[in-house]
Amino acid sequence: MKQEIIIAGFGGQGVLSMGKILAYSGLMEGQEVTWMPAYGPEQRGGTANVTVIVSDQRISSPILSKYDVAIVLNQPSLDKFEPKVKPGGILIYDGNGIMRPPTRTDIAIYSMDAMNKAAEMKNPKVFNMIVLGGLLKVCPVVSRDGLKKALFKTLPERHHHLIPLNMEAVEQGMNIICRQ
Repeated sequence: MKQEIIIAGFGGQGVLSMGKILAYSGLMEGQEVTWMPAYGPEQRGGTANVTVIVSDQRISSPILSKYDVAIVLNQPSLDKFEPKVKPGGILIYDGNGIMRPPTRTDIAIYSMDAMNKAAEMKNPKVFNMIVLGGLLKVCPVVSRDGLKKALFKTLPERHHHLIPLNMEAVEQGMNIICRQ
């Protein structure tokens, strides 16, 4: 099993953190992983993306031009990465800030309202964990247990008390994602 995933959005949305947590989750489960972020000086407010590959076999290259899964969190990312999803692949998007929804018919398209769910949970910082929960619902590339272990590994110890909130956000994401 190999999943080639791109996560893209504005800087500050937790895109790179989401990729890092996903990669660490794969490591916690004994998978081969790559994590390759891409961002420039526009990190806050500009576009950022990260490529994550999780595989049960060695990964030959972290450089990809097509993806099994694309998670897009803004219109520029949707415009750029929708054409790069492999036929039969998955595209997940947060409807907040998307003016022109995806139109392809040869991929599975899922939407979620993660931004509103984060507001409902009274914590905008869990937005990326809600989105990650949606991914794990439609493409269980890692387990919730592996994800929880990754949170302990990636979050500073002073933030470990937030792990239950983050795991609740993952559950919420699993509940709100829907196929288009």
